[in-house]
Amino acid sequence: MSMTGVEAAAPSGDVASVSNEAELAVIKAARDCRERFGREKVTMDDVCAAAGISRATLYRLFPGGRDVLFDAVRVHSLNEFFDSLRADIEDADTLEEFLVRVIVGASTALRDDEHLAVALATEPGAALGDLTFDGLERIIRSATDFFTPFAARYTSASNTAEIFDITTRLVISYHLSASRIFNFTQRESARRFVRTHLLPTIH
Repeated sequence: MSMTGVEAAAPSGDVASVSNEAELAVIKAARDCRERFGREKVTMDDVCAAAGISRATLYRLFPGGRDVLFDAVRVHSLNEFFDSLRADIEDADTLEEFLVRVIVGASTALRDDEHLAVALATEPGAALGDLTFDGLERIIRSATDFFTPFAARYTSASNTAEIFDITTRLVISYHLSASRIFNFTQRESARRFVRTHLLPTIH
């Protein structure tokens, strides 16, 4: 998943968010290399060449090596993704409208995400793992951390945790396997889902 505030929404216990321009340049280079060669074939030399830096600089920025670098790519992509939704949700005046905007915004962003589309086409196993088994809990934590401050005007923190556990799973599931009943990229369809299936569970 792809996502400007690179310091937002990094969940506790995960790799720290990008802190400077040099790290950001390396992360973007690593993402480009992954799309060109496939994640498993990318070497640190490939990333160095794409970023125009030495191996010493790369390991100074990401001392844990390849695994830490690609974990940082995942965190940065999550941050980009959620921050892209900020403008649409900030002025929602009811919980219903807030949830509709979240669902439509996230679903539309997934649909239009070129990085995700490339990953699903070239490395379907790894991409699906990032969205489901391997990465789902991280995505849910990031979504909850990001949306809780916005949702505080409508409901409690405990409700927010439940809402985004359910909503995150559903948005990803409906993106990967389209429904004949609900289209979460359409406001009225998303509103019908929120009114019928989501709001009644919030107390």
